[in-house]
Amino acid sequence: MPVFVVSLFLPYTVDFHDATPNESTPASKPEKRLPLRNSSIPDLKNLSTLLTTPTPPRTPAATADHIEFFSQFQPSPASHFPQPHVPRSLMRSDPHVPEWGKGAVFNQPRSRAGPTPPDTILEAGKAQDLAELQARAIAGSTKRSRRPSARDIRSPRAMSSERSQWQSGWSVEPAVEGNGGLANAIRAASEAGRIGDTFWVGTIGFPTDVLEQSQKDEIHEKLESEYEALTVFVEDSDFTGHYVHYCKTILWPLFHYQIPDHPKSKAYQDHSWKYYVTVNQAFADKIVRNYKRGDVIWIHDYHLLLAPGMVRKKLPDAQIGFFLHAAFPSSEVFRCLAMRKELLDGMLGANLVGFQTKEYAHHFLQTCSRLLIVETTHEGVQLDQRFVNVVSLPIGINPEGLGIAREHPNVLDWIRVIEARYEGKRLIVCRDKLDNVGGVRHKLLAFELFLNKYPEWRDKVVMIQVATSTTENPELAATVSDIVTRIDSTHSNLAHQPLIFLRQDIPFSQYLALLSVADAIMITSLREGMNLTAHEYILCQDGASSKKRHGPLILSEFTGSASIFGGQELSVNPWDFHWCAEAIRIALRMDSVERERRYIKLRDVVMDRTGENWCTTLFDTLDKVYKEQNMRDTMSIPRLALGPLKSSYKVAERRLFILDFEGTLASYSIDTSLQRVFDTLKEMTLDDKNIVYITSGRKPEDLERLFNTVPGLGMIAENGCFVKESDSNTWIQFPDSQKMKTWKESVKGMLDYYTQRIEGSYIEERHCYLIFHYENANDAESAARQAGDCANHINDSCENQRIHAVPTEKALLIEPVDWSKGTAVKHVFKNACHTVPDFLLVAGDDREDEIVFRWAKRRAAKGNVKHVTTVSVGNRNTEAMATLTQGTPGLLSVLQKLVTGT
Repeated sequence: MPVFVVSLFLPYTVDFHDATPNESTPASKPEKRLPLRNSSIPDLKNLSTLLTTPTPPRTPAATADHIEFFSQFQPSPASHFPQPHVPRSLMRSDPHVPEWGKGAVFNQPRSRAGPTPPDTILEAGKAQDLAELQARAIAGSTKRSRRPSARDIRSPRAMSSERSQWQSGWSVEPAVEGNGGLANAIRAASEAGRIGDTFWVGTIGFPTDVLEQSQKDEIHEKLESEYEALTVFVEDSDFTGHYVHYCKTILWPLFHYQIPDHPKSKAYQDHSWKYYVTVNQAFADKIVRNYKRGDVIWIHDYHLLLAPGMVRKKLPDAQIGFFLHAAFPSSEVFRCLAMRKELLDGMLGANLVGFQTKEYAHHFLQTCSRLLIVETTHEGVQLDQRFVNVVSLPIGINPEGLGIAREHPNVLDWIRVIEARYEGKRLIVCRDKLDNVGGVRHKLLAFELFLNKYPEWRDKVVMIQVATSTTENPELAATVSDIVTRIDSTHSNLAHQPLIFLRQDIPFSQYLALLSVADAIMITSLREGMNLTAHEYILCQDGASSKKRHGPLILSEFTGSASIFGGQELSVNPWDFHWCAEAIRIALRMDSVERERRYIKLRDVVMDRTGENWCTTLFDTLDKVYKEQNMRDTMSIPRLALGPLKSSYKVAERRLFILDFEGTLASYSIDTSLQRVFDTLKEMTLDDKNIVYITSGRKPEDLERLFNTVPGLGMIAENGCFVKESDSNTWIQFPDSQKMKTWKESVKGMLDYYTQRIEGSYIEERHCYLIFHYENANDAESAARQAGDCANHINDSCENQRIHAVPTEKALLIEPVDWSKGTAVKHVFKNACHTVPDFLLVAGDDREDEIVFRWAKRRAAKGNVKHVTTVSVGNRNTEAMATLTQGTPGLLSVLQKLVTGT
């Protein structure tokens, strides 16, 4: 089936050949395509010319020769190697791209968006005052009918001239922006035939306001017809507000535990939210316009959190998946977002929400429970009318594509050059973003400590740190520069420089060569969804392109990759400089046997968790849960057919009824007459072939008092914690009384805290669980928010006590994990029926009854019971086989007709 792969950037972009080069683009000269043998690679016979040794002694400026060495060749526009078919090119799994609209390796238009907001609150106030003065001045001049000057508006001639330079001479190229790991995974799975036709949906990767509409149409048509890509065009100001401001200034830092709450952050302004909504809506509209019934929609990453919900509103039956490639923070951090509810609602528009690790999935479920006050399970989120599945599945790389790239002549040449240049040295290779999340500062401080602590390594080790930047961070850059200067001035000498710091990206060929010759790699991200650089490093260490090294992997414990490597990496806490320094020493001293042992296990993980397998598993999982959710949709479940049910009832020799009381046999408000319920149950129990059980959340003594006039009635009380068999007068209690008492005492202390803060709330205690009621609270919104906090607090602190807190309508239910209606029904079926019944009818209306429905369906699937019927009288999505739209009166009518045969 056709699949829409929706990402902010398409894997393709456009290069304008005949246009005037961008004055904002650093490299204004046309860039050469990489030949098979690049003449700029240093001559292997004259390697001495590479080892410049300045006199007098080396100064920090002497790093220029290393920068020149790695800059002798710049990559061709976005392509790593010349390839005849653009879509098959391999992208960097973790691309570090320049800031949008600033120009990279292509000749493209600049953004025409307005200036960015000032950095500080004080400057913002001044700017606002100035804007108000200008507005009043313009308003005054308008009254005097003054003609706008050149300062007020740009002349039409200038606008026309700017547009004309982009009118001809362009070609489609593989993009450097976007999610390289996603692109590689989709292509690998598609080429292997494991997924159907794919259509990419995304932006073209550069500002487009200056282009004529006809040219946009031409680009769109070419990409759609030749590359199966649908282009989303948005205004420059909308994209800048969305990507540069909201995504990079608010979402990205906060998702990685960098809360932007200081005065120098632009996050104090919420102006960018409207742009985020606008761009997400543009994506949703593009999807809806091109959607056909049966298509699959896969939306990716934090740039498009609202898109699943927006598409769901227009396409309620669509098959939608969402995968977050970044980290997802704890609820304490996520709740700092002003638009937190809107973002969660947007994500929950999907049928399946995927995360890189179990930790991130748990954070998401916890956040939904706390902020939206909804029930969550390990499988997903239960909304009012549907269920959203949640999974964790780490993405991987494309080993086959990487293997081909590593055998390219340029990579092999660079391996020989780098090995010769650093002969006799131990290389530690690093490539990170120079931002507050990348951990470059922490790594350099740890390396400096290593050199100070272990002077015997000063002349033997070289760390090559490639630090790319997507946004400017002057303070961090200055701090890192100070550390680099200090290391260089302290530990460098005439013949050796232990730190090579490159504040630039390097060609893909050099990148692969460095990974191949490295003796270790060090990644100290402070938080990261995954880190595919580590995966690429592992594959490059197998000796296919150079000698086998099996170098150790030094990896931050806060990366998603650390959760799948099983401790075979050298795990570090980036804030613990001493341990990071020790990890460097351990990596350099590790013997070959230990290196190989660790390497084999790491490689097995990388080869097992490939991008192709990730992609295929996600699509298969989405297809599975989509079908399951459709089966549970009340619109898809048939009404209960009375005729076949009566026929099954008549021929059955042994019948078992499991009937929920509140909401099923009677309404929740028991102020109405129950005489009809009692009469119906009496008629049922008078038949010796019938075994009838009532299930309820009430206490045993309450049920016994309520149904004392119905002889032979079996009862399940407190949602499965107690059972009174139909032929017995005693109650069986499953939970241990002492354990119940222990956890209730601790939980009541927490609940007391919230009852004091929510006026009108109270605690109801039953034998085996507690209910925190707040339906009478004066401030319903505040009460719901604090109830969510309470549930989160209980679930975090009392998990070992085998209890959990579940939000319900205007209440919070705290119940044992190990006992439910399902466990009680299993006991009844095994011990109380004496003989296996050949007729089973289960009726219910809420979450507790779904467990019994699932149990009954398994009995039917195994053939244990010949005639099985499960019926829901509620309006929520359900696993029941049938529904009763008439509600409780309808069920009583059905039961009476079965008994009387009418």
